[in-house]
Amino acid sequence: MKSILSDATKTRILVVDDEPSLRAVLSANLRREGYQPVQATNGAEAIDALSMNDIDVVVTDLRMPHVDGMALLDYATRHHPLVPIIMITAHGTVDTAVEAMKKGAFDYITKPFEQAELKVVIGKAVATGRMAQARNLSTGTGEGRYGLIGRTAAMQTVFDIIEKVADSPTTVLITGESGTGKELISRALHEQSSRASKPFIRINCAAIPKELIESELFGYEKGAFTGAVGSKPGRFELANEGTLFLDEIGEIPVEMQVKLLRALQEQEFERVGGIRTLKVDVRLIAATNQNLEQLIADGRFREDLYYRLNVVPIRMPALRERKDDIPALSEHILEKYNARLKRSVKSMNDGAAAALKSYDWPGNIRELENVLERMILFCGNDELTENDIPEEIYGSVRLPRPVALSEDASVGPLKDLVKETTVRVEMAAIIKALDETGGNVTRAAQLLQISRKSLQNKMKEYNLRSETES
Repeated sequence: MKSILSDATKTRILVVDDEPSLRAVLSANLRREGYQPVQATNGAEAIDALSMNDIDVVVTDLRMPHVDGMALLDYATRHHPLVPIIMITAHGTVDTAVEAMKKGAFDYITKPFEQAELKVVIGKAVATGRMAQARNLSTGTGEGRYGLIGRTAAMQTVFDIIEKVADSPTTVLITGESGTGKELISRALHEQSSRASKPFIRINCAAIPKELIESELFGYEKGAFTGAVGSKPGRFELANEGTLFLDEIGEIPVEMQVKLLRALQEQEFERVGGIRTLKVDVRLIAATNQNLEQLIADGRFREDLYYRLNVVPIRMPALRERKDDIPALSEHILEKYNARLKRSVKSMNDGAAAALKSYDWPGNIRELENVLERMILFCGNDELTENDIPEEIYGSVRLPRPVALSEDASVGPLKDLVKETTVRVEMAAIIKALDETGGNVTRAAQLLQISRKSLQNKMKEYNLRSETES
């Protein structure tokens, strides 16, 4: 059977169950799909496994001795919030599994389960987890509010909107480029509202296959389709009295948008294959990095749904629009990765800080975090400098790197030191240009952006010869 994801061999699934036979069956199924299973016999062992391994998804039984599935869920949502948790339940404990989803579990499967059902649920969890990891932006204490770092005017505007609309049932549409922190805003809106003690249910519409999006949102009844061995609530039901966050809202198929619009307007819907109308009280927050108005013009998004979502718009500024926040963000990221990577990088010099502020960061905070992680990994001391910044970043901001004196150089008159350093840099550049052009002087001169005559004079001065004098 073909693997769900082409690189699934790198995906670790933690299987937690006190029944050896079930662990063996689950692990065998996962291996067939190309995953790497890790086993634990109870919640306590699972907690140790989460601490010692890079786990992508957890599949855990609800009832186990010592530390059960609910206790494991509570630990994982606090300490590993980006790892999706799938609960295994018997038919008699489905209500408990539903309650677990309201508390943060990703999904559940019932015993006995079909391999096809397991494949679909695991596939959705892996895709969702990877997207969550990709959006794992810097948060925590720092300059700003609601656990968000930002003191610039653009971020203060965002904070003011949160303060005004958080404790209302009004629908909010968060827009902005990838990596700007839209999910963090949705959480802030929920946690600052009177619904904070109720469920916060999130779904990434891009991670769910289009043919499954209706059942994900509204649930399904037994027999509604092949594999529907029992009834199952959707995300709207799970979010009742709480908040539903629909990320990547622009990915919802057009044919589903009319049903979503009705659910928002009427606060009611039917499960797939059901006839009973269910009423809910859900506050909806949506987010997208796409231009929904352009999607409307292209016929890919309903205009009436857009206006229903866009009651309160919040635009997350790109990092290039809030560069004065980069120092505070960088400081927090340093603390985060020092702990994660067991490093002790204490600071960043002024040159490196200036270079980071000069860059435009097309990948936003996510890119800043990735670059700083790389710099910390390769830093040879306790301070980040210009020389630790990757070339693709430093080169694009057109700042000269500091030139270090050679170990055998002696400190003397500055004029002589500059001349000596200039000679070394010019010789190195000419040799590299000639090497890249196969010794062609004309092309090398073009690379160096000097005249052919000037290059020939420099080559003569430095006693450099080319094989191709043309």
